[in-house]
Amino acid sequence: MPANGILGIGVHLPERTIDNTQISSWTGAPAHWVSERTGVVHRRYAGPGTTTSDLARAAIENLFGDDAEARQRIGLIVLATSTPDQPQPATAAILQHKLGMSTLPAFDVNAVCSGFVYALATAAALLDAHGGGESALVVGADMYSTIMDRTDKRTVSLFGDGAGAVLIGPVPDGYGLLASRLTTQGSYRELVEVVAGGTRERTTSAALAAGRDLFRMNGRGVRDFAMHAVPKVIDEALSAAGLTVGDIDRVVMHQGNARLVEALAQELGVGMDRVPLTAPQYGNTGAASIPITLHKANAERPFQRGERVLLAAVGGGMTAGASVLVWY
Repeated sequence: MPANGILGIGVHLPERTIDNTQISSWTGAPAHWVSERTGVVHRRYAGPGTTTSDLARAAIENLFGDDAEARQRIGLIVLATSTPDQPQPATAAILQHKLGMSTLPAFDVNAVCSGFVYALATAAALLDAHGGGESALVVGADMYSTIMDRTDKRTVSLFGDGAGAVLIGPVPDGYGLLASRLTTQGSYRELVEVVAGGTRERTTSAALAAGRDLFRMNGRGVRDFAMHAVPKVIDEALSAAGLTVGDIDRVVMHQGNARLVEALAQELGVGMDRVPLTAPQYGNTGAASIPITLHKANAERPFQRGERVLLAAVGGGMTAGASVLVWY
């Protein structure tokens, strides 16, 4: 049975650019401190009234353009996000309606910044289970501007808004997704969290006043986890695919920040000429960062048929994931 591979990529990035001078005005941190420590220079913020599903829809419209035939083959929508439109229903259901699609299954995956890799593996497995022939939309979309504490230089300096979408479907034998490996270590869940807004703690006036509805991150703890978990899950995915890191043509990582990507590349023994970066231009766009980076890499140097591509991410939970594919 043919494997499933990436058949197209679309992205959407809001127009408003937030530079480090703006971050400095919010936090008091010098603009040069932000760029030196994180490698992030700009990030994008969506305008008032925009929702995560709006960003996702725009990315899908960019993906399809005028290709009505490709839309007709969609049998599944999996949306990775940790900033949903609302607690219920799934943002994927709202997105499905906005796209004018009906009946087909649509659901969310929340593995925070690892969400796209989780969603890709899930969608591919479901397509395989259905016997092939259909295609799926795998979307990563987040609006972290809505949950930022703008006085916290450690987080507001990193995150931006955006969405990326890929179309996956049948490709010939020898191409497509070869292997994925996913991991979650809930004992580290407090490294990244938004405390209020669920059943643990309601968004009361006291919680809002304390900023417990806003994003919090232990940056050092996240880096330590990433440096251990990401190489491990990459090794497992490569082993399952029968490859080594030396066989990989390009490594597309979650753009937590530019310095983390560089450190992981060094740990893996991969030159930065094989590791595309979007963190300097767009910051950390959560679950959207891998498809956004895939799109930029393809625009700058189109993927060639047969290229071996590694996707890898770390996210809250704590989670990590890696996928190995051969480009078609």
